[in-house]
Formats: sequence, C-alpha cells, structure tokens
Amino acid sequence: MAMALRCFRHLPSLLYRSSFTTIRGLPQAPAGCPALLLDGCRQCVHQMLLTRQLATKKAKGKGQSQARVNISAALVEDIINLEETNEDMQAVVEALKEDFSRNLSVRTSPGALDHIILMTKDGKFPLNQLGQISQKSPQLIIVNMTNFPESTAAAMKAIRESGMNLNPEVDGTIIRVPIPKVTREHRESLAKLAKQSTNKSKEALRNVRSKSINQVKKFKNKVSEDTIWLLEKQIQQMAESAAAEMDKLLAAKTKELLG
Repeated sequence: MAMALRCFRHLPSLLYRSSFTTIRGLPQAPAGCPALLLDGCRQCVHQMLLTRQLATKKAKGKGQSQARVNISAALVEDIINLEETNEDMQAVVEALKEDFSRNLSVRTSPGALDHIILMTKDGKFPLNQLGQISQKSPQLIIVNMTNFPESTAAAMKAIRESGMNLNPEVDGTIIRVPIPKVTREHRESLAKLAKQSTNKSKEALRNVRSKSINQVKKFKNKVSEDTIWLLEKQIQQMAESAAAEMDKLLAAKTKELLG
C-alpha cells in the first residue's frame, strides 16, 4: 500500500513533465514502483496523454502530424453507427470511380451513353431503357428511339447536355451521335469534366459528414464534451481520408485523359 501511495503521489509531476514529451516518450515510473503497478501507472498516463494530445486542434510546429482518433464503434453505437458513416463515405468514392470509368473516356463508346438520364413526362429513365444504342462506325453512334418516339426530343437534350462534348443530330426517331475527334481540346474538356465530377462528389461527401456530426450533436446533453469532440474528430478524419482518395483518383484520371 505504501508503495502504491508513493507511485500515485508522483503522478501529477509525471503528467506535468509529459506535456513536453510525445506519446512514444512516456515518463518513467518512480523508483520502487512494483512491476504490476508500473504497468497500470503507465497505461493510465498513456490514456491521459492521448486525451491531451487529441484535445490540441493543430500540432505545433511544421511537419508534425495530428494525432489520429480511433474510437471503437461498439463503444459509441448508441450515439452513431461509425461503420455505416464510413460506408456512406466510401459509397461516394465508388460512385466517382464509376463515373470516371463510364463517362470519361478519350474515345466515346456506345456504353458511355447507356446511363444518360432522360427527363420525360413519366419520370427519369436511362437512355438504354428507351432507345437502342449501337455503333454504326468508329466515328458514329446510332440511338434508335422507335419504341418510344415521344421521348426522342428528351433523348436529344440529355445527350447534348451530358457533358461528353456530343452534338447529336436527329432524323425522325433516329439519333445520330458523331464521335468527337481525339484532339487536345477534347482531352482538356474531359479533364475539366473530371474536376467538376470530383467537386460534386466532395460536396456529397461533405453532406454525409455534416449529417453524421449533427447526429452526434444530438447527444451533447447526454454524454461528455470530450466524447462529442472525439467523435466529431473521427468523422472529420474519415471524410478527409475519403477526400484524399478522390484527389488521387482525379490525378490519375487527369493524367490518363491528357495523355
């Protein structure tokens, strides 16, 4: 008991000295502290140091990275489902990947037109559900709207406004879509579209982050301020990670498009 009391008397000074150290440089336990108590003491100090570091919004000095938060999802499942939040953020990233793959290619293919959305009086429909799309030649794609002739004008408008630099021509219920030549201007236009798509995806990501943080704030009167802050920090880090992945996708796609 005497040894234990001696150990805990030293704890305030240990914590004071620790403010000048990093996590990996934990202070040494006082002499005479039993091995078992030493482990407990160091673990306690470690947790306190971690909390203090996380409470610092920005690491001091250049080149120092902020401490990352990693809260167990099971411990806060009554407040928010962190796994679901992460899945929602990753879904935004995956949607951007699909958009890049489907719509942003140097050479336009029939498949690139499949999922262009038409606005009709009956609702929204993908182009391939209302028209038959085929490639007549390497320079021409044909969209046959015979089955839904009333949607021909809507199909023309959707193709023209798809952002794919396409200028369709109509002959009755047949839409001819000339494939643009692969010019430097065309490549730069596609690169701009990739940037626009990324910005839209980041906006969707911010919406997911804001929704999650608002969910956490609903519990500010039920849990400690530290818990709320740590959860907000974790959600912010998840969003930053997803945004960084988007930036990598954009950089790779821009390099591909510009050749």
